[in-house]
Amino acid sequence: MLLDKAEQMESISVLYSDPLCSSQIQRSLFNLFEALNTWHREIIVLCIGTDRSTGDSLGPLVGTRLKEMDVRGIDVYGTLSQPVHAVNISDTIELIRARKNSPAVIAIDACLGRAERVGYINVRPGSLCPGTALRKTLPSVGDLHISGIVNIGGYLEHLVLQNTRLNLVFTMADKIAHGIAGFSNLNHPRR
Repeated sequence: MLLDKAEQMESISVLYSDPLCSSQIQRSLFNLFEALNTWHREIIVLCIGTDRSTGDSLGPLVGTRLKEMDVRGIDVYGTLSQPVHAVNISDTIELIRARKNSPAVIAIDACLGRAERVGYINVRPGSLCPGTALRKTLPSVGDLHISGIVNIGGYLEHLVLQNTRLNLVFTMADKIAHGIAGFSNLNHPRR
């Protein structure tokens, strides 16, 4: 099975302030696409979250940045103006399935973690389960995923997400967007 090969690959976890953060994200995406043998599939970036919560705005910020950058070779779902969140994620997944023939989906979402892990961006094979920190049961999504640890978890998660520093989330989103753009440019160079 193809996923077994990708699962054996080392997932990356890089601090957003690392000067090589975006290039490490780019390289990891390239390696995961190689391992999953997904080059022939259309690429969807599904950016999950809401603009109503600072901590949960990572996905929509990434989607908005990707749209601003006019990145070739990917379709973006989830922006600040049209977020993909708990209320509409199932409909969005169905819309993607209806429009696309077995696309490769990169899911992006914010998450909570231990204090010493705040600011880390993870790129991993397999799907992610959005809403887990808030104990929501939402559909798993993604052939691979990028998660950003935006704050500490374990207690009053709604309040923690509301009181997350926007600068941290914005900077993480920018690093992720640049990593995806670099990956896409490798795959679809401008002529």
